[in-house]
Amino acid sequence: MHFKMIIVFVEDRKTDAVLNAARENGATGATIIHNARGEGLKVSKTFFGLSLETQRDVLLLLVEEHLSRSILEKINLAGGFDDEPGTGIALQIDVEDAVGVVSQAQKITTDVEELL
Repeated sequence: MHFKMIIVFVEDRKTDAVLNAARENGATGATIIHNARGEGLKVSKTFFGLSLETQRDVLLLLVEEHLSRSILEKINLAGGFDDEPGTGIALQIDVEDAVGVVSQAQKITTDVEELL
């Protein structure tokens, strides 16, 4: 079985919507890192050293490669990444090897078999 890692940088108010979209499309879980900070084209404004930008979360999703593009597209829609600048980004990278996913392998195998 081959995997992709989907990494999502998203405003914390949209984290739940993005996670729900990913789960509905085959993701079996995620790791969430709260309180990340990011900057885009425009430098964030500060007030006495405090950032006025919204908090971001980083989501790490290990998904089966046949499901990854569909999940990525649904994450994009749920987060509105293409609609609103600065909302977030998502990307996927190849995973050479993974351990600790045996318990999820049966669910993933069933989903992929249905897809093919």
